[in-house]
Amino acid sequence: MSIVVPVYNEQPNIEKFYEEATKAAVTLDMDYEIIFVDDGSKDATPLILSRLTQQDEHVRAFILARNFGHQLAITCGMDHALGDAVITMDGDLQHPPSMIPELVQKWREGNDVVQTIREATDDAGFLKRMTSKWYYRILNAVSPVHITPGGSDFRLIDKRVLETFKQFREHDRFIRGLIGDIGYTQTFIH
Repeated sequence: MSIVVPVYNEQPNIEKFYEEATKAAVTLDMDYEIIFVDDGSKDATPLILSRLTQQDEHVRAFILARNFGHQLAITCGMDHALGDAVITMDGDLQHPPSMIPELVQKWREGNDVVQTIREATDDAGFLKRMTSKWYYRILNAVSPVHITPGGSDFRLIDKRVLETFKQFREHDRFIRGLIGDIGYTQTFIH
């Protein structure tokens, strides 16, 4: 299992994320790697990642020379993933590492893509909920690819899906749209 984590200025969170992700990964009964991709951080994130790679053979880190953006940082990690499946998630703990075993279980049940759907939270104000609702309505009205409201870059994909994804090399990419339209057996968890 490869866990790909793009990070940018995550100095306060990175060690907590690492601890939580490791705690979830060791329950999987399979080998795993955590691939951090630092997207040009200006804080101590690269130094922390360097230390983690020296402490734990399960951790790999790629330090980008500058900020290329979230989607390209995820792509970098996916390009270097060695696992039979790849989980992508953010390193700021908004994507809970405790859900990793649930994603893996759905994959083991035969799903090639396991996409998480964010539930509405109480801290999202009226304006945020309305703009999000209209964003998805407009996006789905103008695009032939359906984008599920509440989706994110927190997902698991099988290695076969990864190999197909690697054929798409657009620089300005929207990974949720690419994965959603790529085919294969897909399921959702909330």
